[in-house]
Amino acid sequence: MTATIPPPSARDALHERLRSPLLHFIGGGWVPSESGETFEFLTPTDNSVLGHAASGTAADIDRAAQAAHAAFPAWRALSGKKRRAVLHRVADLIEARADEIATAESVDTGQPIRFMKSAAARAAENFRFYADRAEGAQDGLSLPTQGFLNYTLRQPIGPVGVITPWNTPFMLSSWKIAPALAAGCTVVHKPAEWSPVTATLLAEIMHEAGIPVGVVNLVHGYGESAGRALTEHPLIRAIAFIGESRTGSLIQKQGADTLKRVHLELGGKNPVVVFADADLDRALDAAIFMIYSLNGQRCTSSSRLLVQRSVHDDFVDRLAARVAQIRVGDPLDPATEVGPLIHPVQADKVCSYFDHAREGGATVRVGGERIGESGNYVRPTLFTQATSDMRISQEEIFGPVLTVIPFDDDADALRIANDVPYGLAAYVWTSDLTRAHTFAHGLDSGMVWINSENVRHLPTPFGGMKASGIGRDGGDYSFDFYMETKNIAVNLDGHRAQRLGMDMETGS
Repeated sequence: MTATIPPPSARDALHERLRSPLLHFIGGGWVPSESGETFEFLTPTDNSVLGHAASGTAADIDRAAQAAHAAFPAWRALSGKKRRAVLHRVADLIEARADEIATAESVDTGQPIRFMKSAAARAAENFRFYADRAEGAQDGLSLPTQGFLNYTLRQPIGPVGVITPWNTPFMLSSWKIAPALAAGCTVVHKPAEWSPVTATLLAEIMHEAGIPVGVVNLVHGYGESAGRALTEHPLIRAIAFIGESRTGSLIQKQGADTLKRVHLELGGKNPVVVFADADLDRALDAAIFMIYSLNGQRCTSSSRLLVQRSVHDDFVDRLAARVAQIRVGDPLDPATEVGPLIHPVQADKVCSYFDHAREGGATVRVGGERIGESGNYVRPTLFTQATSDMRISQEEIFGPVLTVIPFDDDADALRIANDVPYGLAAYVWTSDLTRAHTFAHGLDSGMVWINSENVRHLPTPFGGMKASGIGRDGGDYSFDFYMETKNIAVNLDGHRAQRLGMDMETGS
């Protein structure tokens, strides 16, 4: 989709809208926090206050959980065909408001408009995909055995909590909420406090599409208050979370007392491994795209580049020349390739790794500095002459920063690729088919792309190993989380249980 500069009216309309605080959406109505408190959120271009949102507390989460609980029986009972129809209407409305959504997302998060256009389209695709799965979501298996027919079916688990992050929040919210609704669950959504705008738009759209009162609820707020109250609430049966690994660990602990099911989509320190026999031109394009697009703020970014030593120097020279030319600027300018980072705290974190690189003995080949005196602009950065034990090679930086590590052979590459706490995604570039498959099998990663960047096919499983998470999204894998599998056994041949408590002589 071709990016165009949003007309002034679109930006003006957003700023006019944000003159009033964003409210919670609970039980079909827009309401302030019971405490009356709000919090401010910033625009990443200059860190001025973009707007205010109601600051949710345990009381607001309780209202939302009670609404979701009350709405669950009717939504669960609604036929998959009817759920399918309403979810398709959600997708229609997302497409109708795609420009508005893209503008809001870009202004709120600093993501370049060229990528946010496709993010809105992807969100609509998510709803359509799961809409078409709604009728078959309950389907199970026939498991006959001698004298019995066993069959399984799936039933929605109940009200669920969805906690979404600040990077591409609209698309990622749809990625969690669409399958939950298709399964027959009701939802309490707690978006990230740094990027609350498009969560409000999504709630509006779902309400306008005809999703019944209480089926979807939205509570803004901080993770320590609203988020924790959601993970601990006894009426919430499961928590779907996208975010940092450290926060995922806390959510597991907070949900333990109520035995919550958790799905954790967490961090990554993903390798892209380039062998000497690869198509080096395509590998170069993919390596650059997968770390510098979306401001480097995505869990599947290829933040470690492993290059075979025989082609390393030439490949890195070409890489450095390209990185130096990446266009940084206003996220609403379609020429911009990297915009400002989401928040000053995140910008400070990313910039701290420039010193870590130098102190660890790596070379800052390109970038390694902020741009401008206001906002969260960071020059796309390339670290070279790195080793696997450096902090820049081990920790998730979550910004436009790439670390290059040379390797000698397949075994060396596999050792380096697996030598991190994370295991979300990996990318392998080689023309040797046997090597490609063998290497992919050896990677500690939940997802591997061979000779490609991240190209998602929605029916496939999405998720990671180790500190990158628990569970899988995508296709029917999502229903394994949002639904309970029940087995029903039917006696077909008069099988009778052993008779206890009987008189052995009379049989009575």
